[in-house]
Amino acid sequence: MVATRKNGKPKSGHKNPILIPGIHRFGRSTMYHKKGIWAKRAIVNPKKVAVKKPTIVEKKVGGEKNGGTRKVNLVKSKRYYPTATGFKRQKVTRNNVVSKKKLRGSLVPGTICILVAGRHAGRRVVLLKQLKSGLLLVTGPFKINSVPLRRVNQRYVIATSTKIDISKVKVPEKYDDTYFRRDKKETKKLRKAQQGDIFAAEKSGYSLKEHRKTDQVEMDKQLIVALKANPEKKLLFKYLSSPFYLRTGQFPHRMKF
Repeated sequence: MVATRKNGKPKSGHKNPILIPGIHRFGRSTMYHKKGIWAKRAIVNPKKVAVKKPTIVEKKVGGEKNGGTRKVNLVKSKRYYPTATGFKRQKVTRNNVVSKKKLRGSLVPGTICILVAGRHAGRRVVLLKQLKSGLLLVTGPFKINSVPLRRVNQRYVIATSTKIDISKVKVPEKYDDTYFRRDKKETKKLRKAQQGDIFAAEKSGYSLKEHRKTDQVEMDKQLIVALKANPEKKLLFKYLSSPFYLRTGQFPHRMKF
């Protein structure tokens, strides 16, 4: 179904035609590449060097005893000045809420948290530490509930009262924000492959690197040892493996996590 005008003729000449009111043919990412915004962002405009205009000019003066020249101001001074200066509103720079590094009091390393958003929404994870960017480093462990090492904003996390002693768990310093960033060259290759034939037999996707897999196995081993050291280890394994969901008659604002 194609959108039409009042006279019955189909609408044409649009880069992103409307199929149904409220639904366009192409998505946001497709239009980003069609419009060439990615190329426009790389353009750096040269800075214009402002030429300072002279404020004082020397003029010749007639007469032998007048010095020959005198300096004259091009910009005349004001004739009247206000007795009281007006109020100027100051600009206050506030830090973005998302990049806020202050951590909630309930979020302590070893706390079991519930993810609220993302592809692992509803899963329970173990909090390892807070990164420099303010994001939280969490993991399932992967062997129990298939949640790998990942960064999560504390907005999308519910802290529970259940905690695990992870004092013996060694979290390497290499787990920082750069550790989770993808290579720009790989992402460019993926975009080019996606723009090709949609009926191609081979579909290219993101492949996890081998060092990430080995790091995940080592972290899982340490966390499982810490879980087994807990007196309620059987309940903890079931608690982490089961997803969180609400039943009828249950209200999250009345629940104590």
